[in-house]
Amino acid sequence: MPFPALHAEFAPRLRRGELHLSTFCQLPDPNVIEALAKSQLDSFIFDMQHGMFDESAVLAGVAAAALAGKPALVRLPVDAGGLASRVLDFGAVGVICPMVNTAADARRLVSYVKFPPLGGRSWGPRRAIPLSGLSGPEYLLRANELTLAIAMIETQQALDNLDAILATPGIDGVFVGPSDLAVSLSEGISLQSAKVSPALDIVAARAKAAGKFAGVFAINPAYASDCSGRGYSFIALMQDAMFMQQAADAAVEAVRSGAR
Repeated sequence: MPFPALHAEFAPRLRRGELHLSTFCQLPDPNVIEALAKSQLDSFIFDMQHGMFDESAVLAGVAAAALAGKPALVRLPVDAGGLASRVLDFGAVGVICPMVNTAADARRLVSYVKFPPLGGRSWGPRRAIPLSGLSGPEYLLRANELTLAIAMIETQQALDNLDAILATPGIDGVFVGPSDLAVSLSEGISLQSAKVSPALDIVAARAKAAGKFAGVFAINPAYASDCSGRGYSFIALMQDAMFMQQAADAAVEAVRSGAR
């Protein structure tokens, strides 16, 4: 896929609600990304919140993904919105921001991701321009359309303010973290809560009504299929280490079963 298509096709497809399967990358090695890029995954999310990605790893990872014609997003650390414009300058096509609990949080995210008049992103897309296939002036005119600001919904407070977050100009979509949402809804007691399932339906329905896409982390394919049926089109399927562990276990079990 040529670089112009890499950027130009990603955001419109998400906005149309097409099913898009990504994964969280926590291992900051371009070789891992290059290997996964040969799979049928549509994109990658480099995890600076819980994974081991730093700025150098994001820079190398974006290049590894781009060489395979696949886009990369970045999940930011908590309270590190200033990194948003930097990873976009590196060539990431969007950022996923954790703990967006209020409309003020959403506006702050937009201020880092979007150029005026929506936000206040400063100019300096050193890597983004060549990866986009656009000239500098063309990139400036289209960047707000092509780069995504995605707010994570993972607390009761975020659910309470969901409509205001979705209504924030420049917010392109929302992304549910089921485990953190369960922690919040169970008041810190459990990583699972019966309240998560109805909350998932609420987020998907409200996002659709607002004309925004809904994303979610899926711990396994069955959970991903369930969320797709609920209206989630942007799904982070598992994690890089989980893929390796499960493939290794399946291969070992197949050999041992045959030897028994």
